[in-house]
Amino acid sequence: MEIMEFEKMVKSRRSIRRWKPDPVPENLILKALDLAIWAPNAGNHQNWRFVIINDRKQITAMANAVQAKADLMVSWPESALFPGEVVRYQANSSFWRSAPVCIAVLTAEYQSVADQLLKIRVKKDPSVQPIIDARQMVNSGLQSVSAAVAYMLLALHAEGLGGIWLTGCIVAKSEIESLLQVPEGFNLVAMVAVGFPDEQPKKTRKPLAEVVLYGKG
Repeated sequence: MEIMEFEKMVKSRRSIRRWKPDPVPENLILKALDLAIWAPNAGNHQNWRFVIINDRKQITAMANAVQAKADLMVSWPESALFPGEVVRYQANSSFWRSAPVCIAVLTAEYQSVADQLLKIRVKKDPSVQPIIDARQMVNSGLQSVSAAVAYMLLALHAEGLGGIWLTGCIVAKSEIESLLQVPEGFNLVAMVAVGFPDEQPKKTRKPLAEVVLYGKG
């Protein structure tokens, strides 16, 4: 693939929030996931699992669980501190219920040999705690599955599908994990809602010069 062709694909991808009701062929979802699992990942641990949900009742149940949590949060008196924001949050919490397909993204805990060594060492040497804190903040396992989601979204776009990366659903993590019977040892970290796009949003990006820095020797 020429770089210009790749650039066109990347820059034309959008986060889609409205979909046509047409069913999505399973082979397109499986192809996107097949490409997603080629993403770079920590220690080649491949600590991801993906649950394909195309049952309307199940998608509705997940969306209802998320909406219930959003409604609860908005009912708190503290929400008055963010009047405009909470109204938008409540209204947009479960828009993805209309998606023909949802893909639940799961991950298992990943601990490198460095993590294991630090876990033992800190018991007698508290000075290593800042190293542990720094590693936990970047979370190699979560970065790995995030790379897979990015690959997946590009693959879906290349197939003519539109997806959106969702993390707001985590407010109902336990309810969704129960509905999906998530395997022991795995955690829901995101969902991707998918369908044939029924919109073409316009997006902009900050200028490259605004986000690129150079190390000073």
